[in-house]
Amino acid sequence: MAEVVKMPKMSDTMTEGVIAKWHKKVGDKVNSGDLIAEVETDKATMDFESYQEGTLLYIGPKEGEAVAIDAVIAVLGEEGEDYEALLKDGGSASTESKSEEKSDDKEEKKSESSDKQEDTEEQDTEEEGDTAGDDVTAEDLGVTVVTMPLLSDTMKEGVIAQWNFKVGDAIKSDDAIADVETDKATMEVTAYADGTLLYIGVEAGDAAQVNEIIAIVGPEGTDIKPLLNKKSSGSKAASSDSKKEDKPTEKKDDTTAKEEGSESASSSDDARVKASPLARKIAKDKGIDLAQVKGSAEGGRIVKKDVEDFTPSAKESAPAKEASAPAASSEKTTISIPQYIGEERYTEKPVNQMRKTIARRLAESLFTAPHFYLTISLDMDNAMAARAQINEVAPVKVSFNDIVIKAVAVALKKHPAVNSSWQGDKVRYNEHTNIGVAIAVEDGLLVPVVRFADGKSLSHISAEVKDFAGKAKAKKLQPSDWEGSTFTVSNLGMFGIDEFTSIINSPDGAILSVGAIQQVPVVKNGAVVPGNVMKVTLGCDHRVVDGATGAAFLQTVKSLIESPIRLLA
Repeated sequence: MAEVVKMPKMSDTMTEGVIAKWHKKVGDKVNSGDLIAEVETDKATMDFESYQEGTLLYIGPKEGEAVAIDAVIAVLGEEGEDYEALLKDGGSASTESKSEEKSDDKEEKKSESSDKQEDTEEQDTEEEGDTAGDDVTAEDLGVTVVTMPLLSDTMKEGVIAQWNFKVGDAIKSDDAIADVETDKATMEVTAYADGTLLYIGVEAGDAAQVNEIIAIVGPEGTDIKPLLNKKSSGSKAASSDSKKEDKPTEKKDDTTAKEEGSESASSSDDARVKASPLARKIAKDKGIDLAQVKGSAEGGRIVKKDVEDFTPSAKESAPAKEASAPAASSEKTTISIPQYIGEERYTEKPVNQMRKTIARRLAESLFTAPHFYLTISLDMDNAMAARAQINEVAPVKVSFNDIVIKAVAVALKKHPAVNSSWQGDKVRYNEHTNIGVAIAVEDGLLVPVVRFADGKSLSHISAEVKDFAGKAKAKKLQPSDWEGSTFTVSNLGMFGIDEFTSIINSPDGAILSVGAIQQVPVVKNGAVVPGNVMKVTLGCDHRVVDGATGAAFLQTVKSLIESPIRLLA
């Protein structure tokens, strides 16, 4: 009888596996114990052996595809046997339930739709007389509505720095009708339509939300009241303000009227000239008429350089000489920033199983366990001398990391509260000391475990760590190698890192981060002398380890490392 082969759970943290390679193909005979595939887990690439016998009738995932735990990956049975029913059984119940849910959803949606239709009909009947004209659109009137554009990825609103045209002016589609200050720069807003400026909704200096109407452009004399009646109360307020401006004002003397007329004509001429906001500002400060400046940018647009290089004619030279001293000095100190054109590029790679698991487990640890950190400095002079003597007789070269692992294991025996883990409704105090050792590999980080480290010699610990490092880089670690830690040591001192903090390797209650040994001035016997100092940082899960408990543990570790002879007793 045909049997399904499912993706096994090969580690305690595994949620899915990737078929690295198939060693059998459909039609091959398979015996119990035969290697049928290689599976890449979050920790290593492992061999998958068959526990059934028969002919390989079906292979589900292809090489390189990820499969969830307990998902069907193959079918074994007698040659020619029908196995389709086995593949369908897994989804029949869910299919029926889904179809029932869909039918229920359809009935509910029909009911809701009919209710909404009834409500809409009632509302339409009640408001039939009030909505006349509300369906008028800009297209119906032949006008173009100009809204506040999204000028940057973080922009939520823009401030109208200035209007370059006023209501009633004729504009072209490429005219910059306004300058807008965003959260990043001052930029131009283009109408993208030919016609007359019929309406301005936001005054200069006021802010408008992205997509809010700021102007309307269309044929001269178009009645846009039906369109404005549909807008918010803010738009109505703006229109009432524009009406106030149309009221007759007090008569002014001829001189004042002439001056204002002259200024208005000048500003109108400048507004019709294509120029960047910065060029307009510089021209205004220097008293330069933009109409006399020749633009060098695309379409004759005037930019900053054109204004700065502009030489006024003889008629304009007199006003230019009257410019103030501060203006002249500011002109001299103007810095020209060179333009650099680069190319934005990136590469994307699919996330492998190890990196997925690291991301998930560390996120769970950091966002679930309340971390706090304690740092202490260790005098490494005695440890350095002891290591040199040990390596003269030891069968395996002992590292400072091996000394730290041994010291931590001995200290945990004296401070069981640090050798604990949070279990939800209880705290587990471990009586054994299994020290996880963080090892960096090409694809991420692995943490094999030195078991019962307090009872092992420094040479024994060193040999195990070296063996684990070789297996980790070759992806040969097995689940039994990385499961069951009670405390973790992470050492970046070998990379020259002075001090750092680590995320706790759940479900451990603490982790020790080991920095580099630094030669620094220290005070000994009242004198400043050269010394060798190493900083270690203890990361604690505050649910099981308190500050005083963690501090006492670090003091014990400090005393053991500074007097390493105690580790050999």
